[in-house]
Amino acid sequence: MTAVSIRTVHDVAGLDAVSAYFGEVWRTPRTAPPYPAEVLHSLVHSGGAVHAAHEGDRLTGAAVAVFGAPAAKEAYSLVAAAEPGRGQLVKEAQRAWALGLGARTMRWTFDPLVARNARFNLVKLGATATEYLVDFYGPMTDGVNSGDESDRLTVTWELAAPRRPYDDGGRSDLSYDGGDRSHLSDGSGDREAAPATHRGPDGATLARRDLAGRRIWCRVPDDVVKLRAADPVLALRWRRAVREVFTEAFGQGFLATGMSRDGWYTLTREDTE
Repeated sequence: MTAVSIRTVHDVAGLDAVSAYFGEVWRTPRTAPPYPAEVLHSLVHSGGAVHAAHEGDRLTGAAVAVFGAPAAKEAYSLVAAAEPGRGQLVKEAQRAWALGLGARTMRWTFDPLVARNARFNLVKLGATATEYLVDFYGPMTDGVNSGDESDRLTVTWELAAPRRPYDDGGRSDLSYDGGDRSHLSDGSGDREAAPATHRGPDGATLARRDLAGRRIWCRVPDDVVKLRAADPVLALRWRRAVREVFTEAFGQGFLATGMSRDGWYTLTREDTE
């Protein structure tokens, strides 16, 4: 097996390869990648970083990050993508780079309907979803998001938080765009005992809330990317149903802190973590 190497990319040819890789992930025309090479070059020149994972000559993951306001001590990850099993390596490279330059936190956004990304971000990395953004990018025309509204969750990753070993058997990894919580129960027993509050587009329970008002659970579809391609109208119904649960919960002080293997978010109040 070829070893994986992670390196920062500065040269034009390397940045062009990263740009083409992102285009393949988001299924855009070769002439219109989501992050053109010249844009990546400008971000690097201004102090940002492009990290790339290689196995031999093959690119298997990449991520781009910049710094936020000087006083914030925060980095912002603009985009990340990786093949299964490579996402952790890419994000840890970003983490080491950011810590080395004085950052304490890193933020980024992801589609709340993509369960595997939620599990990677919230469980494997231990980040917390701290903000729900409605139609954040407006209409998108790439091959993954086209036809949907671009709601996003902002996650905040505490870079200096204690790390714990994690093994998810390759089931959870980064595919598009705190301390590890993998040792925690997903609370499925408590979830099933909690009263239902919302019904999903499929007629089944979409959300539950415990009687103490400390936890909310919300379900997402099994594979929204496939659903979006097969039935965009149904995918949009899922988007708006989940949006209703999340905007209401975030307005009441809840944050998203977990994602079960069967596609249920756990939301908790900040003062009851």
